Amino acid sequence: MSNRDYYEILGVPRNASQEEIKKAYRKLAMQYHPDRNPGDKTAEEKFKEIGTAYAVLSDPVKRQQYDRYGHEMPSTGGGGFGGMNIDPFEIFREFFGGSFGGFTTGFESIFGAQDRDEVSLHGANLQVTLDLELEEIAKGVEKKIKLRKYITCNACHGSGARSGSGSAECRTCRGRGQVRQVQRTILGQISTVTTCPDCNGTGSIIQDPCPVCQGEGRIRGETTVTVQVPMGVQEGHYLTLRGQGHAGRRGAPAGNLIVHFREKEHKYFTRHNDDLIYELAISFPKAALGGEVEVPTINGRAKIKIPPGTQSGKKLRMKNAGLPHLNGYGNGDQIVVITVWVPEKLTARQRELLEKLEQENIGPNTNTDKSFFEKLREKLL
Repeated sequence: MSNRDYYEILGVPRNASQEEIKKAYRKLAMQYHPDRNPGDKTAEEKFKEIGTAYAVLSDPVKRQQYDRYGHEMPSTGGGGFGGMNIDPFEIFREFFGGSFGGFTTGFESIFGAQDRDEVSLHGANLQVTLDLELEEIAKGVEKKIKLRKYITCNACHGSGARSGSGSAECRTCRGRGQVRQVQRTILGQISTVTTCPDCNGTGSIIQDPCPVCQGEGRIRGETTVTVQVPMGVQEGHYLTLRGQGHAGRRGAPAGNLIVHFREKEHKYFTRHNDDLIYELAISFPKAALGGEVEVPTINGRAKIKIPPGTQSGKKLRMKNAGLPHLNGYGNGDQIVVITVWVPEKLTARQRELLEKLEQENIGPNTNTDKSFFEKLREKLL
């Protein structure tokens, strides 16, 4: 597959709206449709290329990742975080009909699209949300999720037939689970697909159904799935676990489990990409004189130096003390934002010292023989 820029492939600017991206894709998909270019391998590859580009740029999360990482983006689909399984036919179909039941075209075979009988039996996908602490994101974690879903029937091992019995091929659809009506259009040959009314899309007729699952080959049950959470994931990322969704009917493939990640609010830190923001309140003397203070980090506590004369709002950067990058190379930083704390109540001694400092005209736009820091040390020590 080409490594050309996705915006260039669709012919849109990088700030294009979703509507502009959709319009550009539709125009190009019609132009390079394989049925309009029979036997043209270049058009076929072009059609795949624009399908890949649209699959990324039409998804706000994937588009954000692509804008940041380019073709090295940590893909959040497919079989985990590596690689997206994109079906240009599925993308094209969204403009001209519903999923799985509307129509198919002659170029389905180019991309290895499934027969509709298999789709009708295929188990549905499951989606769950997994809450994560920042500490778990920093190190990666293994999580166990308990799911209630369709599981394979143990009595018939997913066949749907009573033990010792079998099934016969449906005569209406000849085992395909579907019936088709063919029409010719400007786009080529289009087949309208409907589920076989006699076998309900299974392609076979069970003569003696399993009494446990009533011929479904699956039952409602509960199972536990282990999820390996990579280091550095962000809210909005998701992980696809193949075959961990609902079991299919009568031995058909199971659906997928899609795990969405959500970050819990942290006691100390605010996350900005892979950087961690920590607000540190220090006293006026500490800000003026400087010194060393201890601050929390995602991996424990560490000391940081406060330069003399630090102003409120100053940012101190702790290199590589943030979260690991998802691609595994390096860490973000921890940024300590300084706030100079002003006490609301003063003791008599504290007030006396501050009044003396005020009498010395210490502050901005003053001209004194001694520096501000020298006088402050004399008064406070």
